[in-house]
Amino acid sequence: MRIATAHAYDASIENLQKRQTEMAQSQSQLTSGKRVQRASDDPTAAARAERALAAIGRSETSQRALEASRTAMSLTESALGDAGDLLQQARELLVASGNATYSDAERATLAQQLKSVRDQLFSVANRGDGSGGFVFAGQGSGGGQPFVDAAGGVQFAGVAGEVQTAGEEPLPLTVDGSGAWLRSRSGNGVFKTEALPGNTGTWIDAGHVTDPSQITTSTYTVTFGGGGTTYSVQKDGLPTALTNVAYQSGKAINIDGMAFTITGTPAASDSCQITPSTPTLSVFDALDQAVADLKTANRSSAQIAQTTQTGLRDIDAAMGGLQSMRSAVGQALNHADGVAGRLDASKLAAQTVQSDAVDLDMSEAISAFQSQQTGYDAALKTYSIVQRMSLFQYLG
Repeated sequence: MRIATAHAYDASIENLQKRQTEMAQSQSQLTSGKRVQRASDDPTAAARAERALAAIGRSETSQRALEASRTAMSLTESALGDAGDLLQQARELLVASGNATYSDAERATLAQQLKSVRDQLFSVANRGDGSGGFVFAGQGSGGGQPFVDAAGGVQFAGVAGEVQTAGEEPLPLTVDGSGAWLRSRSGNGVFKTEALPGNTGTWIDAGHVTDPSQITTSTYTVTFGGGGTTYSVQKDGLPTALTNVAYQSGKAINIDGMAFTITGTPAASDSCQITPSTPTLSVFDALDQAVADLKTANRSSAQIAQTTQTGLRDIDAAMGGLQSMRSAVGQALNHADGVAGRLDASKLAAQTVQSDAVDLDMSEAISAFQSQQTGYDAALKTYSIVQRMSLFQYLG
């Protein structure tokens, strides 16, 4: 086979150029740290990396939503904690107001303190979230405060419900302020006892359930007769077995799975009513009523005791409602911690897939580059030898 000198030159130069191209590509990969710099380098790996990048983007979006939920729920939990402390102060003031030795002026002073606690609670209910919204705005309040102090009592100006993040695991961004502050269960949570207007000689406690299976949805009325020596209980306006029963102050009255105690010396017009509990108790209405009662002068000892009993019952019910909301917020924060762990794991998995698809193995790449350098040096030396193997060298 006859090989011309020009062919040997061309083959050597082509080999040198190929090795230079390979070295340039390896050098570019080492500089960027990427094995796949363009989709054309490895279309399959590039597609896999693109899918992984999209998954990373979704994880980062979910993580931002998660942090927003965490911030909102932390603010809510703090606000509910402050509300609990304020209601405890209100409870202590009501307990003090029941002191039989206090004068009307002293109770009026306690009423002012109770009014101050109520105003602080109103501020907590309208607490901002730091981003132009409100912690207890529910699904929104039209830009204004969610609670309005109207003539007929505090009203909720927002939209009931919650705002949640979008995604596979929705997380709350707000809580239902109306449910937290205005819709606790009245009475003891099952039934509500109250002294009807005009009671001056007796007061009734909150009562308790003795047999849940016997509880009804009826309305019961206790009226006194025989000069206050007997009482009768009517159920939905109809007589019951408790008719003309000898009255004994402080002795429990039991009917249909309920027990309640009436204390004091009945006046001719005294009567009490027991109705089913409803989710209509407003913490603000309860405090407003207690303030109004404490400011009223010349009340009987029974009326003062009834104010204390009713106020404590309603405050305890409101505290229970807010505590339930606080527990739900705490559960949401725990849920957020679990979601954070899953998002971190998902993001790490996607990053691993992306790295495996396009990142460069530095040790392997450096070794390959060194081999290419050795090969290139050998090619250069070979070319220099071939270049001198010309007929003209010998003829000269």
